[in-house]
Amino acid sequence: MISVGILTLSDKGARGEREDLSGVEIKRLVAEIPAEVKAYEVIPDEKYLIKDKLIEYADDLGLDVIITTGGTGVSPRDVTPDATLEVIDKEIPGMAEVMRYESLKKTPRAMISRAVVGLRGRTLIINLPGSPKGVRENLSAILPAISHAVEKIKGDPSECAVTENEKCKL
Repeated sequence: MISVGILTLSDKGARGEREDLSGVEIKRLVAEIPAEVKAYEVIPDEKYLIKDKLIEYADDLGLDVIITTGGTGVSPRDVTPDATLEVIDKEIPGMAEVMRYESLKKTPRAMISRAVVGLRGRTLIINLPGSPKGVRENLSAILPAISHAVEKIKGDPSECAVTENEKCKL
């Protein structure tokens, strides 16, 4: 079972002025992997808080995956990708590119997404938009690759191109 942390970045949500429907949508979708949500918080769009939580979830809690929602655009308070870039060791641009590509099929506004996907140690960090619809579109696009990514991050030595039938023959 994959361990997941969900971090919702929302000034209004942190003040209790908005219900976090995006976090609920993430919980629903990751159940398909299957994954268990081990940590969940709603915090304001403050870069230092986001960095602290990403580090805590990765280093202290040792979660396999951290999924953020919110703060991926270009408004002045959108700092999630900036915070993520400051704490990751490696980017995984293909996952972010696939999310933008799939979203572009629905809206030209997707091209201003600054979402980042990367690794901190053995933790996969994924930035998603702040709306339930954006979460659904973006996470659904990469959901099939998350389990495999986690296996590889944990050191699975099998070849990526080997099919299940070929594994049985080895």
